[in-house]
Amino acid sequence: MDFHHRPRRLRTDGLRPLVSETELSPTDLVAPVFVDATTDDRVEIDSMPGHERVPPEACVDRVREITDTGVEAVIVFGIPESKDETGTRAWVKDGVVQRAVRRIAAETDAYVITDACLCEYTSHGHCGILEDGAESDPRLTVDNDATLERLQRVAVSHTEAGADMIAPSGMMDGMVGAIRGALDGAGYENLPIMSYAAKYESAFYGPFRDAADGAPAFGDRRHYQMNPANAREARREVALDAEEGADVLMVKPALPYLDVVADVRRSFDRPVAAYNVSGEYAMLHAAADRGWLSLEAVAHESLLSIKRAGADLIITYFAEDVADYL
Repeated sequence: MDFHHRPRRLRTDGLRPLVSETELSPTDLVAPVFVDATTDDRVEIDSMPGHERVPPEACVDRVREITDTGVEAVIVFGIPESKDETGTRAWVKDGVVQRAVRRIAAETDAYVITDACLCEYTSHGHCGILEDGAESDPRLTVDNDATLERLQRVAVSHTEAGADMIAPSGMMDGMVGAIRGALDGAGYENLPIMSYAAKYESAFYGPFRDAADGAPAFGDRRHYQMNPANAREARREVALDAEEGADVLMVKPALPYLDVVADVRRSFDRPVAAYNVSGEYAMLHAAADRGWLSLEAVAHESLLSIKRAGADLIITYFAEDVADYL
């Protein structure tokens, strides 16, 4: 047998790492942090093993646990003391995220990203101000334009508290442009925006909604989050956010949408983020608990696949574990 081409030549132990096409580093990862103003203790999240809600007083310790692994960035989510129809606790100076960010910025070197949305703060659990009659009419949902002004307030309040980057996640039309205008008008023209540019109405978000107490009280989010069947639409959504001033473009979820991540990477010259969401995390843990998979191996392989598809940074609940592995 006379083979001129033997790809296995490149797979020997000494050569394999030298010709590796994709590298994963702890500095590629962003770790979510859940800060809960309704508790005085750290509370385990049952559907997300290894993760907790922490009170604002413990947020610095939580962030230090993360940065000790080599992960340098966190994204902060808040559970407020109380909720109302319009989510007013989302932008107040003494809000849960604002208090946490001030502490984290003052006492750690972590790069602090904040999620800018209203779903954790509204009594109905939707991502904005409701249209009149939305609770009883399934054709109605969030009032897009009325919500933009609230998102502007949220973004400015997070920035005033010390956030390094704002990440709007509500999938409102025009949200990036509105927030960019508000930040610029407040003197924060150098603060970057990471837009949840292609965020799908996914079944993989379930554990997060337990963690952040943000499930809709009625209906769903199909009128503002993207249809999982659509890929070309994602390119349009991402293009609009890029045009409005997004500095980083995110696809969420990650693993079921690697084709979208790859397409965004090819089509746009901005950094690309991908969110390895709670359901992706929970299902690997569940399989590993049954002895069906090696958790360490599949976690690393999952993140490597997201990086290979084109993500420059990955938000993931595996951040600490994979950083230790690396």
